[in-house]
Amino acid sequence: MTVTYGDREYRLVMFDLDDTLAPSKSPLDDQMVTVLRTLLGEALVCIISGGRYEQFRMQVLDRIGDIAELDNLHLMPTCGTQYVRRNGTEWETVYAEDLTDDEKQRTLAALETGAKELGVWETETWGPILEDRGSQITFSALGQSAPVDAKKAWDPDGAKKAALRAYAAERLPDLEVRSGGSTSVDVTRKGIDKAYGAQKLMEILGLGRDDILFYGDRLDEGGNDRPVLDLGITSVAVDGWEDTHARLVELLGR
Repeated sequence: MTVTYGDREYRLVMFDLDDTLAPSKSPLDDQMVTVLRTLLGEALVCIISGGRYEQFRMQVLDRIGDIAELDNLHLMPTCGTQYVRRNGTEWETVYAEDLTDDEKQRTLAALETGAKELGVWETETWGPILEDRGSQITFSALGQSAPVDAKKAWDPDGAKKAALRAYAAERLPDLEVRSGGSTSVDVTRKGIDKAYGAQKLMEILGLGRDDILFYGDRLDEGGNDRPVLDLGITSVAVDGWEDTHARLVELLGR
């Protein structure tokens, strides 16, 4: 099973989730559900994003439904620090690169202190600002459940996130600090990012870099999709799920 992009064939299509397949923290649109179901019948599909597995279930699995093609779907929560796949009728965790208690505590302290010093620690939020995702600590400026419009308005040019990312990276030199979604900064173990996830998946599935086509909205320098591009995987920059949907319709020729 392959899809053709440009003059090459690809066995696996990989996606970021928030602002690539769906609005941030929101379920897939009906149009995206339809095109993903079709794609799953023609190629392997991997979704790699900063959210927890529970977020993947709400945004993706509950929308796609229990179809036979789910065996072709591979999930990599928390930027590839975890890998979850279907085993019969259940989803199993193949690996999880969890942070130590010390790494978590130092990260939480650096992010909170930095956000307050930089003036980006908000007092009115939709849920917790800091979240321990096991293998990743995530700072979400407006809380985990903030509405999409509020998040888009908070940091339209990305300057606030960039400042906090730089602050935390300087104080956590042994860890990986990257800009995440529209209001988030993600921290994982050093060297464990979306490129790490992609490499692990290639090893497990017996794929090469030339077998993978990636779509992401944060391929800019410092963005959490950038490591996939830097790995040498063909990467397509998109601007929102509508753009991704249009490109997938073209990819599938329908």
